[in-house]
Amino acid sequence: MEAHPVEYQTHPSQYRHWTLSVDGAVATLSADFDEDAGLRPGYKLKLNSYDLGVDIELNDALNRIRFEYPTVRTVVLTSLKDKVFCSGANIFMLGTSSHAWKVNFCKFTNETRNGMEDTSRHSGIKFLAAVNGACAGGGYELALACDEILLIDDRSSAVSLPEVPLLGVLPGTGGLTRVTDKRHVRHDLADIFCTTTEGVRGQRAKDWRLVDDIAKPAVFAQRVAERAQALAQGSSRPERAAGVVLPPLPRQVDATGLRYQHVHVAIDAGARTATLTLQAPEGEQPSDIAAIEAAGAAWYPLQAGRELDDAILWIRTNAPDIGMWLVRTTGNPEAVRAMDDVLQAQAEHWLVRETIGLWRRTLSRLDVSSRSLFALIESSSCFVGTFFELALACDRSYMLSLPETPEQAPRIGLTAMNWGHYPMATGQSRLGRRFYDEADALEAARAQTGQALEGDAAMALGLVTANPDDLDWDDEIRIAIEERVAMSPDALTGMEANLRFNGTENMVTRIFGRLTAWQNWIFQRPNAVGDKGALKVYGKGDRAQFDFNRV
Repeated sequence: MEAHPVEYQTHPSQYRHWTLSVDGAVATLSADFDEDAGLRPGYKLKLNSYDLGVDIELNDALNRIRFEYPTVRTVVLTSLKDKVFCSGANIFMLGTSSHAWKVNFCKFTNETRNGMEDTSRHSGIKFLAAVNGACAGGGYELALACDEILLIDDRSSAVSLPEVPLLGVLPGTGGLTRVTDKRHVRHDLADIFCTTTEGVRGQRAKDWRLVDDIAKPAVFAQRVAERAQALAQGSSRPERAAGVVLPPLPRQVDATGLRYQHVHVAIDAGARTATLTLQAPEGEQPSDIAAIEAAGAAWYPLQAGRELDDAILWIRTNAPDIGMWLVRTTGNPEAVRAMDDVLQAQAEHWLVRETIGLWRRTLSRLDVSSRSLFALIESSSCFVGTFFELALACDRSYMLSLPETPEQAPRIGLTAMNWGHYPMATGQSRLGRRFYDEADALEAARAQTGQALEGDAAMALGLVTANPDDLDWDDEIRIAIEERVAMSPDALTGMEANLRFNGTENMVTRIFGRLTAWQNWIFQRPNAVGDKGALKVYGKGDRAQFDFNRV
């Protein structure tokens, strides 16, 4: 594990880079990045340039807006620095970081921005980028993740994606893709835009569709306020509601893993495996809205979802040598089924809707983690409904068969929550992905919703990969794990991403696909990171030296 692990839990009282303020239906996230508060030593976050620590705060702030401020309908992202909105990822951080750090930094940044779009789509919170200064690289990519971009027309402020001409790399968090797929910038204009360092400002930025509107400095604040209120008008968020405060998650960390209340992670460094175990709810659980609101952040689906999300982030960043994640569940399957019944019945309530959204984004985070994922379905398992989504996210699922004592064998089950509440990045359900949206297979599975399915039935429906009996279980699982961890992690990352996202392509899958393939390649090329590569010589007064062979 990393000597100095990255912590993803934070609180507004600890923020060094963002200020969160709320006025009625509008929340404002103001960027004023502390240049001396980089997550790691060796660089300064000048000109609102950011690193992973900045995005950890942003991710936290977005979650607090979702849960602690249920009446917020519009989020305005702007800057407190004069003439600078955000200059993007810190170049010196990129130049001194390992390849793995750069790619995982880009992935988390992607997930945060995709989460904004997910929230806009599902939760009724709209995002407005109030670009009140220079907006470059990842700063423009942050603006691109918003529903609308308003650019100050002060003759100097511009939007730009200068990575190709300036750094010899690509916009790492979806810039190229959002410019075309989301904003429909004509490809020849996008070509000019992405190969100039000075960017585009004023009316031309609006004409090229790089921004939605422009406003002179004298009226900029007024226009921002007007657009924020207009965006809020169509929201389904409540006009009056008490928020749920998100306290720190109690957690123990040591060399053997992580322990939360409902989630345990056991790390075996020698075997290069991590076992994630999710414990089902225990005892009487609230079923009506009043009781759910009274439970607040301790409400099981909310707390367990937060724990799972934090665990995925922690081991993904801090245990990079652990290439195999084994996913287990334990507890009463009927308790999970009852939880899903409540989620389904109360899905229109803002708190339940946001909790479902948390699970949707967390499951998607599992999908795109560059780790081999095996689900182990054993006697104590409760892979039902929402929990069965974990197995569906895995590359393989093994289900124990007990022919001599079938009453003790595990059962899996589908609930209404498996049918559309947790779409993947493709927009498909994981069942839809599994069966290529083929009607016969999906209808056969749907007909068994609500049933407890033993191994043979699960196999017949195609819901699990294999169901070895208790005589073969230990050897088959051991061999499968040992074979997997012995393979090239690079090849597995590419293979798993290809097989997991086998369905419909969309903007989000193209962003992740290009990040995996293009950035993994470009970030290792001498043109970017060699001794005379653009990232290495930036800021030193030297000119980058390129190998001009096209590979």
